Parts: sequence; C-alpha cells; structure tokens
Amino acid sequence: MLIVGAVILGGIKRIADTAGAVVPAMAISYIIMSLIVILMNISEVPAAFATIVDSAFNGASAAGGFAGATVWAAIRFGVARGIFSNEAGLGSAPIAHAAAKTNEPVEQGLVAMLGTMIDTLIVCTMTGLVIVLTGVLESGVSGASLTSMAFGAVLPGGEWVVTIGVVVFATTTMMGWAFYGERCVVYLFGTKGIMPFRVLWVLAIPVGAGADLGLIWLVADTLNAFMAIPNLIGLLLLSPVVFALTREYFARKPSGTEVTAE
Repeated sequence: MLIVGAVILGGIKRIADTAGAVVPAMAISYIIMSLIVILMNISEVPAAFATIVDSAFNGASAAGGFAGATVWAAIRFGVARGIFSNEAGLGSAPIAHAAAKTNEPVEQGLVAMLGTMIDTLIVCTMTGLVIVLTGVLESGVSGASLTSMAFGAVLPGGEWVVTIGVVVFATTTMMGWAFYGERCVVYLFGTKGIMPFRVLWVLAIPVGAGADLGLIWLVADTLNAFMAIPNLIGLLLLSPVVFALTREYFARKPSGTEVTAE
C-alpha cells in the first residue's frame, strides 16, 4: 500500500517511470529462468506440449487445479484467466496506449498487440512447460504456488523467482489500473476527482489483500465481463475505421520499416 501510494500520488509520469524500469527487468529474468528449465529438459518438450493439449480437452484438466472438471469448466476458467492475464478485449490497455506520444495510431496498435503476444503466447507458454516438465502438475497445488514449486524443484532458490515476480507484477498492476480508473474519474467528474480517487485506491489495497481470494476472483471475472461486452460491441462497430487506417498506413510505409513509439 505504501509503495503504490508513493508512486500513484506522483501521477502518470512516476507510474510510467517505475513500471518502465521494474517490469522489463523482472520479465526478462523470468523468461531466462524459464528457458534454463526448458533447456534442461529439452528432450521432453514435445511430450509436455502433448500433455498440455490433452489436458485441455480430456475433461479432467490439471489434476492439481481442476480435478474432475468438465471441458466446459476448463474452457471457462482458461478464458477467464487468459483475459485476466493480458486484458485483451476489455478496453483497458488502450487507456494507457492513448497516453503515448506517437503520430501514428496504427504503430501504437502494433505495440499493444506485441504486449499481448509476449505476455500470453510466450510467458504463459513457458510457465506451462516449466510446470509440466518439472513433474509438479499433479501435486494438488494450484496458482502461483504451483509455479513456485516447479522452479524450486529444479533450481536452488528457484521459488524466489516466482515470489519476487508476483510481488513486482502485482504492485505495478495496481499502479497501472490506478491510472485507468483515474482517467475514468476525470471523464465523469473532472480533474477535481483525481486526488480523492487516488487516496481511496490506496486505502482499498489492504481491504482487497485481506478479503477471501475466491470472492476476489469472482468479482474480477464478473466485472471483466461487464467491461468486455460494451467494448467488443464498440470494436465491431469501429472495425471498418481500423481496417481503413491500417491499409492506409501500410500503403504509406515501405515493407520492413521499423515500428517505433515513444
């Protein structure tokens, strides 16, 4: 609460500077550790992928987390956790991308797509492989504890990678979502609502940390759905504009031009 408060009370510049310094370093460290585990068991990677695909559709996915679950339940929780992981389709990340300094909205859109790819396709796939390769899948543990156990099983002190990563990513996530909420408050009430919102946001942190985890996930999944429905409708209505802007952009830019955004 104190760390988040110290950052968000300083405004968007301090949030950006903090997240820009901490998140890449932690993400790179996590990817390197995951690669070490995967390379140590490289011959078993094809079988691990087979296990992941089979477990997603055999009706008893991941004995540790979804014992006896139906295919419907596996898909439902998979979609919910996937959305929670990358926020794709919720309309939240564009709030941050809209604050970027760029003359090309298409370029910023490409940057946004890159973030989703790294987060879900690369980092989450690596995590899944580490869990399967280390043999902790059927331990009965779930969530971050399962990932921590997987790293600790093959690397001395490996569990600290996940512990530190959870703390860092959770802290920067609270900072980022504080900015999202702040932009909504400004739209609804004007700039006079910024500071009261920041104070209430900081005070809410220990409340959420002490609440029942099952309730927190239920509230998060429900509110994510409420966000996604109007946003997806808006995306469908605006898709002709997006297609037109994208075609016009790539018609102007020669193939191979480097995409940059400040």
